[in-house]
Amino acid sequence: MSERAARSPMVFDQAFLTDVEGVTEVLLVRHAEQFVADWRNGPVGDIFDPPLSERGAQQARLVGLRFAAETVHAVYSSPLRRALDTAREIARHHRLEPKVLDDLREVEIFRDLPKEKPAVEVLGEALLRGIRARMLRERKWDVYPYSESSYEFRKRTVNAIESIIAENEGKRVVVVCHGGVINAYVGHIIGVEYDMFFRPAHTSVNIVAAGDGIRALHCLNDVHHLRTPEGSFVSH
Repeated sequence: MSERAARSPMVFDQAFLTDVEGVTEVLLVRHAEQFVADWRNGPVGDIFDPPLSERGAQQARLVGLRFAAETVHAVYSSPLRRALDTAREIARHHRLEPKVLDDLREVEIFRDLPKEKPAVEVLGEALLRGIRARMLRERKWDVYPYSESSYEFRKRTVNAIESIIAENEGKRVVVVCHGGVINAYVGHIIGVEYDMFFRPAHTSVNIVAAGDGIRALHCLNDVHHLRTPEGSFVSH
């Protein structure tokens, strides 16, 4: 019998869910890079669901290969194309289909503006500059008018991920979503009030363990799969 198997879990093992049995491992993966629309001067509707960029397609392939030889019991995804296409690249190595959860979608900034008009036309240049200055200082979605609130966003995303944990006790699951979603859930479990407290890279892997009512952060913003002999594919 190994030393690890022989000893009982110590206090920090239980507190941080290390070397204990029955733990659910949630791998929060940000989607690959998307085509970036001109959200200031182009129609607001163009910003919500863009496709992957050429580099994003490479990132999706690389994160799929990262998990190809690992155990994955289920793959969940936001319904937005950049997340779902990334999730499919991971799921196909395990003969799985991504399970789409609508509440994993990104925070809906400017959702109540007319979709056919540019944000600058409706809000004005001065207000957009003021919003930007506030976001740099406050890092709260509430600074954006005509948008989903910070409270609404965190409630729906935390509930969505907790439902995945409840459905997959003791398993290893991949959740492909968005930078805002990852910040909301990780910020919730570690007690950070900022809506964005770090910048997840595209296809970065962020690992949370769950068990016995405890949620523990095990890894943040891992991108080693994007550094290849052909060069780095890291982007934000």
